[in-house]
Amino acid sequence: MEIRNIVIIAHVDHGKTTLVDALLKQTHSFRDNQKEMSQELIMDSNELEKEKGITILAKNTSIFYKDTKINVIDTPGHADFGGEVERTINMASGAILLVDAAEGPLPQTKFVLKKALQTGLKIILVINKIDKKDARPEEVMNEVENLFLELADDDTSLEFVTLYAVGRDGKAFYKLPDTYTTDTKGDLIPLFDTIIREFPDVAKHKDKPLQMLISTLDYDNYVGRLCIGKVNQGSLKKDQSVALVDNNKTIGVYKVQKLYTTKGLNRVEVDEVSSGDIATIAGIPDLTIGQTVCDPAFPQSLPTIAVEEPTIKVTIGPNTSPFSGKEGKYSTSRQLRERLMKEIETNLGLRVEDDRDTAKFIVAGRGELHLAMLIEAMRREGYEMEVSKPQVIYKTIDGEICEPYEEVTIEVDDEFFGLITEEMGKRHASMLDMKKESSRTRIVYKIASQNLLGIRNSVLTKTRGTAQIHSYFLGYEPKGTKMEMLRNGALVAVKPGTAFNYSIGKIQDRGTLFIGHGTETYEGMVVGVANKSDDIEVNICKAKQLTNNRSSGEGVSVSIIPPTTLTLEQSLDFIADDELLEVTPLSLRIRKQWLSTTTRRVESRRLRDIRES
Repeated sequence: MEIRNIVIIAHVDHGKTTLVDALLKQTHSFRDNQKEMSQELIMDSNELEKEKGITILAKNTSIFYKDTKINVIDTPGHADFGGEVERTINMASGAILLVDAAEGPLPQTKFVLKKALQTGLKIILVINKIDKKDARPEEVMNEVENLFLELADDDTSLEFVTLYAVGRDGKAFYKLPDTYTTDTKGDLIPLFDTIIREFPDVAKHKDKPLQMLISTLDYDNYVGRLCIGKVNQGSLKKDQSVALVDNNKTIGVYKVQKLYTTKGLNRVEVDEVSSGDIATIAGIPDLTIGQTVCDPAFPQSLPTIAVEEPTIKVTIGPNTSPFSGKEGKYSTSRQLRERLMKEIETNLGLRVEDDRDTAKFIVAGRGELHLAMLIEAMRREGYEMEVSKPQVIYKTIDGEICEPYEEVTIEVDDEFFGLITEEMGKRHASMLDMKKESSRTRIVYKIASQNLLGIRNSVLTKTRGTAQIHSYFLGYEPKGTKMEMLRNGALVAVKPGTAFNYSIGKIQDRGTLFIGHGTETYEGMVVGVANKSDDIEVNICKAKQLTNNRSSGEGVSVSIIPPTTLTLEQSLDFIADDELLEVTPLSLRIRKQWLSTTTRRVESRRLRDIRES
C-alpha cells in the first residue's frame, strides 16, 4: 500500500479543520449512523479548542483513498502555537495551503507557509470559501504568488497546483466555477487525486535499519506513556527491541509492548508498521520529543526539531492571597513545578526556569495567547496560582539590547479607522500598508512586541468587537521607544469583607467595577479601574448603618451598574507592573503585589524616588 503524509496549513479560521471533516466523511471513515457524520470541527476535540473555535494542538488522522493511505496532520493556524506546527510538520511530505477566497493570505498564512517551505514540502494551494459574497479568488491567487516569491528559497517552490473549494460543502474544483451555489455538483475527488499525483509515496526504505523521530507524546491509562512519529526508514514490529537515541548516544534499549497506527480518528493496535507510516509506541518509559527510536545495531539520531525561541514571559507562583487554598486542589510550589515540567515535555514552544529569588517560576512562550491557554488549562485541572504581568524577552545582539518586533494586520470597519490609527500611534507603530475593501479597511503595522501587549482587548473594545487583529513575528531589532502607560489607575479595596450595594452605589461614579454585591474581597484586591490615572483606595465593604428609625432600603435610590467581567486574556492585558493575577478554578482576581495599604504606599514612594534619581 502506498502512503502519503500531508499537513494542512492555513491562517486561523480559514477552514482547515472543516476541510478535514469533509475528507473524513467522504472517505467513509465513519459509519453512516455514527455521531461524527453530523458533527462539525471533529478534530478539535480539546475542550478549549471547542470553546475558542481554534486549533491549539496538532493532531493526525488517516483516510484511505483507492489503494493509498493518507495520513492527515491538522495544525494550528495561530502563530502562538507555532511549536505545534514545528514539531509535527517534519512528519509530512507535502502541504495543503488553505487560503480564504475573500480574506486572502494573512499573517499566519505567511508564518505556516514559511515553515513548510523551510522543511522542503511540496505545496498544493486550495483557495477555499469561494462561495462567499465578497470572494475574490483571482486577486487572492496573485497575492499568494507574491507571498511565494517573498518566501521561496529556490525556483522549485514556485511550482504548485491550485484548486478551488468550498470546504464546508465538501467540494473541490480544478477550475474556478463561473457561479457557485449549494446545488453545484462536486466532491473532494479532485483534491484526493491531486494529493496522490503531486505528493511522493513515502512507503520506501523498508530494507534499511529502523529510524523514527519522536514528534509528539501521549498517555494511556492502561499502557502508560506513548511516543508518536513517522517511521523514516525500516519497519517496526510489536515485541521488537528498539534503542532510544539522543545526539547519537544510546539512552537505553526497550521492548515495543504495544504498537498502534491510526484509522480515521481511532488508534488501532497492529503487529507491524512499515516505513513512511505514522506509528505510536508503548513501552519506553522516559523520553522527550526530538529523540530517535532506532535499531539497536544502528544507533544514529535524526536531525532534531528546530523551534523558534519564546518572546513573552510571565512569572507563575503559588497563590499568596488571603483566599489561598480555598478554591483549588493544587497550590504548592512543588505541585506547580511538576505540572510545568510535564507541560514542557510536549509543548516545545515553552520554556520554564526557576526564579532564583522566590519559589516562583519564569514561564516563557510564543505570545500572550500561548501562555493564556496554558494557565487556563491548569486552572481547569484544579491548580491555583498567581501570575505576573506579561513581559517581552530582550536579547543582546552585537553588544546592543534588542527586542522582538511584529507585523500586525488589523481589519476594521471604516467608522473605526480613526480610533485604530490613534491607538497605534500611541503605541509607536509604523504603518506599512493600507488597503480598502468595501466598507472595511485592512491596515498593516510594524510594532515592538512590548508596545503590542494588551492591544487585542483595547482594539476590540474600541470597535465593539468587530475588528480582526493578527500578528506575525518579524525578529529582533534594536530596542525602541516604550509607550506610556495607557491604562487608568485601579480601585483598590482597603478592607476585607463582603461587597455591599450601599458602597458600590457610592463608588461606581469613580470608575468601572469588576465585582458586584456579595463578592468576598480582601485588602489590596483590585475591584475596578478608576476614572483617573492614579489608584484610588475604596472601602467597598461598608454597609449602611441601621437604626430603629431607618430601614436598610430607606433612601437608597441609586441604580447599580452591573460589574464588568474580565476574561483570563483580558485580565493578563489589564494588570500593571505592581499587580498580580490570582487564578483559581473558580475565580480570577486582580490584586496589588503588596496587599497592605501601608506597605504599598511605602514601596510606591521608594520606587518613585528611584525613578526620579
